[in-house]
Amino acid sequence: MEKFRLESDSVGEKQVPADALYGVQTLRGYENFRITHSSLHPAMIKALGQVKKACAISNFEAGVMEEKVKDAIVKASDQVIEGKFDDEFICDPVQGGAGTTANMNANEVIANLAEREFGNEPGKYEFVHPNDHVNMGQSTNDVYPTAGKLGAIALADSMINELGLLIESFDHKAKEFDHIVKMGRTQLQDAVPIRLGQEFAAYRDALKRDVVRISDAIEAIKTVNMGASAIGTGINVDTDYLERIVPNLSKITGYELHQAEDLVDGTQNLDVLSALSSALKTLGLSLSKISNDLRLMSSGPRTGIGEINLPPKQNGSSIMPGKVNPVIPEVVSQAAYLVAGNDTTVSMCVEAGQFELNAFEPVLFKSLYESIEALTGAMNTLRVNCVDGITANEDRIAELLGRSVGMITALVPHIGYKPAAAIAKESLKTGVPVREIILRDKIMTSENLDEILDAKELTKPGIAGKHLLDEKKN
Repeated sequence: MEKFRLESDSVGEKQVPADALYGVQTLRGYENFRITHSSLHPAMIKALGQVKKACAISNFEAGVMEEKVKDAIVKASDQVIEGKFDDEFICDPVQGGAGTTANMNANEVIANLAEREFGNEPGKYEFVHPNDHVNMGQSTNDVYPTAGKLGAIALADSMINELGLLIESFDHKAKEFDHIVKMGRTQLQDAVPIRLGQEFAAYRDALKRDVVRISDAIEAIKTVNMGASAIGTGINVDTDYLERIVPNLSKITGYELHQAEDLVDGTQNLDVLSALSSALKTLGLSLSKISNDLRLMSSGPRTGIGEINLPPKQNGSSIMPGKVNPVIPEVVSQAAYLVAGNDTTVSMCVEAGQFELNAFEPVLFKSLYESIEALTGAMNTLRVNCVDGITANEDRIAELLGRSVGMITALVPHIGYKPAAAIAKESLKTGVPVREIILRDKIMTSENLDEILDAKELTKPGIAGKHLLDEKKN
């Protein structure tokens, strides 16, 4: 039979499992907010531990906390940071109260771990109290958004690394395919020639811009509101602690953090998190666009475009033998859709703050973390299971290029738009190649035509055969 201890708060008394490191306030939140049936993200738990450690050190240095209490809190916080007690963080990440349950979950776990240092059982709180000591000089309203930002920064490190590796993969393919001239397409219709390497280089360059956007957004969230207390006025915050808390937190995390110049603004407004979410969505959209291109170029393989070959990763059908689907690009697009939805959630949360506090940070951070991890996984599988193994079907590319009327565009400066359009129309109607029509009608010599319609030259800036135009003028 499970044993219980009796704890009380301002609401009343409640039974808490005897061995639990969490307390009554955590348990009430657990019972009230069974929303996602999940618990706090490990990155958030670690960040809460880092914040509580920094606060204890700062309070001690400010002379408002005894050394033995500080030492016990620091030791307990280190254990939380190491992830040893993640299972004691039972509260749902989506919760009312602007994250109070999560903050108290950390306060109670750390207080009870600290009490062990004094030989006490959980729930006694004789030497270290969750509110009076672990939460000294703090409010959920500066602790939770700060911890949320720290967790996002930590998760983003892996994501940015994966993004860099994916950029390298596209760069490698851009160089590998640079000699291959294919038909470019606009609005899914034949356009003019382009090198396959140019297409992959464009994918690379789009992702490079995502690195800049995300890095700038991450830098912006390194400004935190620790010391703000409840609404940014710093009530019950020792002034020496106020000066020490962010530098100490920087030392503990290894991040160059900055205290908000206006702590009221830093507590009220979450626009920097909206900017980060937007940058993540943009990355997702870039990845999805690229994935769609890869699916289309690999379509077929016999009756579609079939210009590139994606690595076969699994059977594509439960009924059609031999079918292999572009499952990796498909899952990347789905990750992008997830991120786009999360961005909508973040946007609504940022707008929904009222007066001195935004109460909707819990679902905001849950959505933000989910987006970062989804993009990290999507980029990893896109690189490892798709891009690195892409090959070009050069025979098919040459076939499609030869059949296209798109190169007629290069003749416009020489024969005019209307005559060129007429040749293209006839070629499409009859199937007679453009080249044959031009030679048949003696519009241009074979030699000049070869020069103007040199496929590789058409992938570079300039007017093909420009000297022929100059000769006409003279």
